[in-house]
Amino acid sequence: MKKKHVEQLETIKKELEGREVHNMYFVACGGSLAILSVGDYFSDREMLIPSKSYTSNEFIHRNPAQLGEKSVVILRSHSGDTPETVEAANFARKKGATTIAISMDMQSPLCEAVDHSIHYNYKDDSDAIDGEVGMFYSLLFTVFNSLNPDEKYERVLSQLNSLDKLIKINKDLTYNRAFEFGRENKREKTIYTIASGAYYYDAYSFSSCLLMEMLWINSNAIHSGEYFHGPFEITDYDVPFLIIKGEGPSQSLDNRAINFAEKFSEKVEIVDISKLDYTGIDEDLKEYFGPAISGSVLRQYAEGLAEHTGHPLSVRRYMWKMDY
Repeated sequence: MKKKHVEQLETIKKELEGREVHNMYFVACGGSLAILSVGDYFSDREMLIPSKSYTSNEFIHRNPAQLGEKSVVILRSHSGDTPETVEAANFARKKGATTIAISMDMQSPLCEAVDHSIHYNYKDDSDAIDGEVGMFYSLLFTVFNSLNPDEKYERVLSQLNSLDKLIKINKDLTYNRAFEFGRENKREKTIYTIASGAYYYDAYSFSSCLLMEMLWINSNAIHSGEYFHGPFEITDYDVPFLIIKGEGPSQSLDNRAINFAEKFSEKVEIVDISKLDYTGIDEDLKEYFGPAISGSVLRQYAEGLAEHTGHPLSVRRYMWKMDY
């Protein structure tokens, strides 16, 4: 990890150690919200204080009653200039909360609006630990360890050094299948995603940011536990699903959805997280590392679709082209 990142994390650690914190909020939009929501998931499982993730605008308008001086608010924007998230940072700070931003640009409006900032490197050949997921995990488990010290969190922080190698290994492991998926589904107008637990946010991000935003393919992220409470009625032999079989306590929900979908659809793609390579990661830490790796694996599925449809992931109709 780069020296500046170590210093940023150390400052936050000192700020939070011994501090009385009553709640945590994770606030962002789109893909940034998906990443932070993984933090909310693990916070809910690990910490005794309550946490919640919000899309930035609703955070302001809902105005949580418990938001105040004993709150920690973590915000993220890739560019650092997402207006709703900048406004949410100012809102939280006025309420007296400790605010922490994570972004690629330390000079951005978001980073200037908060108490503390974590910078991540983007497209500069840095190791993954210094990238957006690596730095968020470093921040998350530094916060956990500051508020509730545990040797398990120390091991997560130590083993994050393996993240770069693991991402490369697992991208190689899944590359051929991802691009074959693109070839098989290049003419599909709708692809549904299904997942649960920490991986539901991968399904959300894949549906909203990759399929709908970048590829203009209709989609919906369905929680495995909710599939049988309405959405399964659209299942048919020619309806495509991408189902993430997670590594964690809700895997049985995924298995149930897979069993049903495969009975009635001939187009079910399973991304099995348990089959990823976790070399160098302790067995009891796999659940944490799976979501840190899976985003890069799923991105390849979108790249496979882009390759075979001839629709680059960079193309937009509206985003960044007009006021909205």
